[in-house]
Amino acid sequence: MTIGDLPASAAWQHEGGRAGFESMFAMRTRDGYRLVGATAAVEGGHVSSVQYDIVVDEAWCTTSARITGWSENGPRAVLLEADGSGGWRVDGHAAPQLDGCLDIDLEASACTNTLPVHRIGLAVGQGAEAPAAFVRALDMSVARLEQRYERVTSSRGAEEYDYSAPGFDFRARLVYDEAGLILQYPGIARRVH
Repeated sequence: MTIGDLPASAAWQHEGGRAGFESMFAMRTRDGYRLVGATAAVEGGHVSSVQYDIVVDEAWCTTSARITGWSENGPRAVLLEADGSGGWRVDGHAAPQLDGCLDIDLEASACTNTLPVHRIGLAVGQGAEAPAAFVRALDMSVARLEQRYERVTSSRGAEEYDYSAPGFDFRARLVYDEAGLILQYPGIARRVH
């Protein structure tokens, strides 16, 4: 599957248990993309705001992510750096628990589900594991998140993937546009721009 270039900007309205909004700006770089965005949300009575600056290489492997945020816990920040082959550093320290992860996934973001879809390039009927470095919104803690994507349909303007994250006992059918950006993330977010 060939996915098109990202648009200059996109936005999502949070749904389900989280009320809020996310905006993202994409910039093509010499070596890949830079995604800069922000979310503001209320979930389970907790208010958070998260800003991200994610850099991916030409193969869509995350090379760095700077995430800052506010919650009732105060300001937080974390810097993740990846070597493109599954090795990570978190705030300058080796993070062997993330070995083998090629993507970052932000709890507060629908946009970060774009990264593995671009990187893996599945054909209809194919599936793949896509473990990610997962960053929580309230405290910026980082953990490994096991994920699986399976491409189930393709039609003009929409691609559907069955997504699962066993650690959260979560499954959903995600709908993407031709640029590989989420249109519908059931119970999480829907694209509004």
